[in-house]
Amino acid sequence: MRILRFLRSSVSIGKDIDYYSKFSPSPLSMKQFLDFGSENACEKTSFAFLRHELPVRLANIMKEINLLPDNLLRTPSVRLVQGWYMQSIQEILEFKDKNADDEKVTYDFTDAVIKVRNRHNDVIPTMAQGVVEYKETYGTDPVVSQNVQYFLDRFYMSRISIRMLLNQHTLLFGGKVKVNPAHPKQIGSIDPNCRVSEVIRDAFENARNLCDRYYMNSPELVLEEFKVNPITVVYVPSHLYHMVFELFKNAMRATMELYGDAMEYPPIHAQVALGTEDLTVKVSDRGGGVPLRKIDRLFTYTYSTAPRPSIDGARAAPLAGYGYGLPISRLYARYFQGDLKLYSLEGYGTDAVIYIRALSTESIERLPVYNKSAWKHYKTIHEADDWCIPSKEPKDMTTFRSF
Repeated sequence: MRILRFLRSSVSIGKDIDYYSKFSPSPLSMKQFLDFGSENACEKTSFAFLRHELPVRLANIMKEINLLPDNLLRTPSVRLVQGWYMQSIQEILEFKDKNADDEKVTYDFTDAVIKVRNRHNDVIPTMAQGVVEYKETYGTDPVVSQNVQYFLDRFYMSRISIRMLLNQHTLLFGGKVKVNPAHPKQIGSIDPNCRVSEVIRDAFENARNLCDRYYMNSPELVLEEFKVNPITVVYVPSHLYHMVFELFKNAMRATMELYGDAMEYPPIHAQVALGTEDLTVKVSDRGGGVPLRKIDRLFTYTYSTAPRPSIDGARAAPLAGYGYGLPISRLYARYFQGDLKLYSLEGYGTDAVIYIRALSTESIERLPVYNKSAWKHYKTIHEADDWCIPSKEPKDMTTFRSF
């Protein structure tokens, strides 16, 4: 009887996923997030929006998960992630026909949102572990690697967007006190006057503490702001912190490993500039740089220059991990239409540049949508390259006949 109920439930949720995946997600601008939170914060309005939008975003990415290789889907970690998503969409859909005017309904919905958010806390490392399990058992080939890269960029971007919605609702309506005492001027997770340099200094000091513990020393920071002081922007401080913290860790690791036991280390430079369209943050180090052929690899989920951490994390080096730091940071930058790029001078150092939209009206969510174009990406047979691939060993020119 229990098995029968389970099968019925699986069929029902499968139909719901098919239904909601036919809708495209509704991207919001930073200004919309801000206006709703500061002027028209209404729990009923948020409830009405989220009970439809969350299933749409969840269903869109859940349809794509099923396009991954069967052997990857069978790994314990990926099955665990799928289970979390199935449970979360079921819990949200329980409210699809409930009365928004009933205070108990909106209270219970907020409670469900908190549970969903907490359940998904470990999605990134768990999915990463699933990819590792697959690689260790089956290896990788270029087609699988390309499809996994495409999927994970979209999957993690979807997770960032879903978490943004969950956090906004939770912070605005999840307690009696609507103002966060630690950040009283923030609207949910958004700071309408985010002081960029303060976030940068905070991230640097925390990265420096890790560096000091691991290498017993650390480089200094030289921070410059151009045109305006202090430079502020409408942004999510935790997203900016995540990006610059990752860049500082990489810069410190490169510097310390290049200079070894030197008594002094070249400082890490951070520059912040505000223009009419972009706010730009550049982090520069003199850690030796990387060759051009490795730049793109640094943004792939199947590549890391550091030892893979143990599953329990007990032996993980404090300045390294699964190698997901840069690709996830780039997704945070791109989420609101910005970007993150690396420029390296091999033999000298690396410049990492974060671009953020200066105008809140231009900072609009970048969201994946499940459609025929996405489906074709996974099903397309990748043909041979239409450019010559240089051989590693140069040919003897004397063997060529003259024309």
